[in-house]
Amino acid sequence: MNRRGALRVLGVGGLASLLGACSTVVPPAPVSPPTEAPTPLPTVAPTEVPTISGLRLAVDQDPDTLDPAGQSNSIASSIVDHMVEPLVRLQPDGTIVPALARKFSQSTDGKTYTFELRTDVEFHDGSQLDAEATAISLQRFLDPNLRVPMRAPFDANLIDGVTPTDPHTLRITLKDRSRLFLQKLAATELGIVSPAHARAFPDGFNDEPVGTGPYRFKERRKGESVVLERFDRYWGQRATFPAIQFRIVPEVATRESLLLANQVEVIIDPPLADLPALQKNPALKVVQTPTARSTFIAMDLTLPGGTPLDIKKARQALNYAVDRDGIIRNVLFGAATPLDAPMASSLVGYSKIGGYGYDLGKARQLLLEAGTPALHLRLLYPTGHSMQEAVAAQLAQAIAGNLHDAGVDVDLVGADWASFLAAVSVPEDRGTAHMHLFNWAPALLDASQQMTQFLRTQWPPAGLATSHYWNPKVELLVSEAAREADDATRQSEYAEAQRIVWDDAPWIFLWSPSFLMVHSARVQGVNAMPTEKFSVAYAEPIST
Repeated sequence: MNRRGALRVLGVGGLASLLGACSTVVPPAPVSPPTEAPTPLPTVAPTEVPTISGLRLAVDQDPDTLDPAGQSNSIASSIVDHMVEPLVRLQPDGTIVPALARKFSQSTDGKTYTFELRTDVEFHDGSQLDAEATAISLQRFLDPNLRVPMRAPFDANLIDGVTPTDPHTLRITLKDRSRLFLQKLAATELGIVSPAHARAFPDGFNDEPVGTGPYRFKERRKGESVVLERFDRYWGQRATFPAIQFRIVPEVATRESLLLANQVEVIIDPPLADLPALQKNPALKVVQTPTARSTFIAMDLTLPGGTPLDIKKARQALNYAVDRDGIIRNVLFGAATPLDAPMASSLVGYSKIGGYGYDLGKARQLLLEAGTPALHLRLLYPTGHSMQEAVAAQLAQAIAGNLHDAGVDVDLVGADWASFLAAVSVPEDRGTAHMHLFNWAPALLDASQQMTQFLRTQWPPAGLATSHYWNPKVELLVSEAAREADDATRQSEYAEAQRIVWDDAPWIFLWSPSFLMVHSARVQGVNAMPTEKFSVAYAEPIST
């Protein structure tokens, strides 16, 4: 995952060098949080790219590869999904439905899945989809010689075999039951490619993928654009637009300018400060999709020499001190939903616990009861020149202002992204700040992927549970839920684990951000998922 993708709304990414001289210490924040959003970056003239007869989008990232097996971020995956399809498809509510497999079943022991394939599917190179072609594609992904960024859980630890049993039936056997197997099978990286694609690239990526989707690859200009053309022999619903052009435009203000100038019909990630104006513009539609991502202030509970935040009432007090609704309204312009559990509501296994309402009186009382009425804390946040990093600074300032109102002094410490991530991804007793602004986006829409944030086995450097929180009851409940076959029992176990975490408050629970797209009101059928993936495969013009 690259830096821009990681910082879409304050995400996570790879590790880098330790926090050093690049940090800047800011005096304690003022009493009142700021209400002004960051100023958009100056408009930069976009690179000239050929115009097409079709739908035009402006996205912020140039894909590392267009091969489905190499996908690791939602924007590139969204582009690839127009060309390549999986056996099953993930729905917004986390359920799984058929795709290239017209039906599927699971054995009573949960270890064998049988997929009956559609018989009317053609690859873009003219070859036919069958069980043998599907097995070749999936076995290519399993091969360790193909270095992929996101193999688990579809790997040798889980998969026992991929076997055609007749021309249009495929059996996949597992070494153990897995709640995540079907969700992983629905991911972009397991999209089915033609036998010619799979055989020609056994240990490398093909930037001209050959799939079965409603669009096929036409042209790529590295750093400028990707163009797809409609596949007229597609087995499913015929796409309306003859072509789709994804223009690579990193600058947020430039993407907005292209949309307003009618040079593209769709953009992702508009400037937050411009959301009210965009929503009022009758020529535009704003698509605001709740995501699976959770934004929070992680409190490091294992600082060298101890921390006042190891007292639960002090942590609860900080949660009551933050005006989430006010910050969402004034800094994020409504593009988020306050958390009411330790995870976003879009995850399977979510259970509503109830919010920490904004209550300065209660915050001050809890601080007194904790014996910490005059806290002085250090809050770390990422800095830089991008719009996302500017928003991070605004959020840190607003939160520090709220805490100041409760009697908590906060030193804001800014660090470039690599240094920030290195500073928070440290083993216990190695941290340098009491708190840090962070978030987490589960790879799959399941509670098990979120609850890793509260497990000791995921403390850095093994994982990114950067608060170093540990509760043996939570560990036991999460472990039992992972093995539980009964849906109701599993839900109950995750609900109890969430109640304990919420009460223990290792985070200042903030919000789940929205994934934002803006499109011309002359177009309909622009959709997005909680996974922050989008589709325009069935977008169409609105006749006037």
